[in-house]
Amino acid sequence: MFRNLGNKLGLAWWAKVETGTPSTIYWYGPFLTKSSLNENLEKFLSDLSEEGSKDIKHKIVRCNKEEPLTV
Repeated sequence: MFRNLGNKLGLAWWAKVETGTPSTIYWYGPFLTKSSLNENLEKFLSDLSEEGSKDIKHKIVRCNKEEPLTV
């Protein structure tokens, strides 16, 4: 509930994760705090790597994000 409200207000923390192979953009979130995002992000990045994604880059942003969460 609070995450959804924070997202609607543009206060939620997201990670924009881009992979080169396959060429995909993932939005990982929303999180109420930047520290909680950082605590969970490594596992997400590790899972992508284990699934075969290459050239993984990420940027942490505070914004309102709606669907689609994968492009």
